[in-house]
Amino acid sequence: MLSKRIVACLDVRDGAVVKGVSFEGLRNAGDPAELARRYNTEGIDELVVLDVTATVEGRRALARTIADVSRELFIPLTVGGGIAAEADAGAVIEAGADKVSINSAALAEPSLITTLAGRYGSQAVVVAIDAKRDEKGWRVYTRGGRSATAREAVEWAREAEARGAGEILLTSIDRDGTRSGFDCELTSTVASAVSIPVIASGGAGTFEHFREVFTAGGADAALAASVFHFSEHAVSELKNYLAGSGLPIRL
Repeated sequence: MLSKRIVACLDVRDGAVVKGVSFEGLRNAGDPAELARRYNTEGIDELVVLDVTATVEGRRALARTIADVSRELFIPLTVGGGIAAEADAGAVIEAGADKVSINSAALAEPSLITTLAGRYGSQAVVVAIDAKRDEKGWRVYTRGGRSATAREAVEWAREAEARGAGEILLTSIDRDGTRSGFDCELTSTVASAVSIPVIASGGAGTFEHFREVFTAGGADAALAASVFHFSEHAVSELKNYLAGSGLPIRL
């Protein structure tokens, strides 16, 4: 069985790390390079950097921030935000990213997934799905959770895989920043529908939440931000807890 991965996320705006609740009320949480250096030392398995306003502002993710972060890392780096075309992905890779995360652009032009997978390999293409529960299931949102689409999360995850995505980064907008636990029902439903890894995001608050999303949620990786940024939980302690629960974890 493959090891379960612990992923830290840096939501970046104007070169600084920010964090909010349900994608709103963003507050400063530190310097991206400093946090990257700390996570690399503490044993985080992977790092995701999301330029949270790049798509809304119609620009690429900040190359300088990506370069500063990548210099601090010896672990895989995924970058998202403002990747609207093949050239944008190329700029992110050139700046030091190992993978690109696409969201709004993939929904607008699904063929972009196939194009990037063909150029960089599926392992380098992460399709981010931001979903909010409604009466029919989970609605997919774009533009940093601002705009609802006609797509449903499970069918979109299936299509993303079919088009060449190597991973799904699945965020529950309802749980984001709440620390009330991952949406295990959402995660399990999507993970059961695809054969590629699913990274669960939104709601991490306790060690138990991570265990639940790996077991009941069927996630391959679990992503968190604020619980790590503010040094509330040591990564090593979390990994020891998960290993003690019988989960395959890279210590």
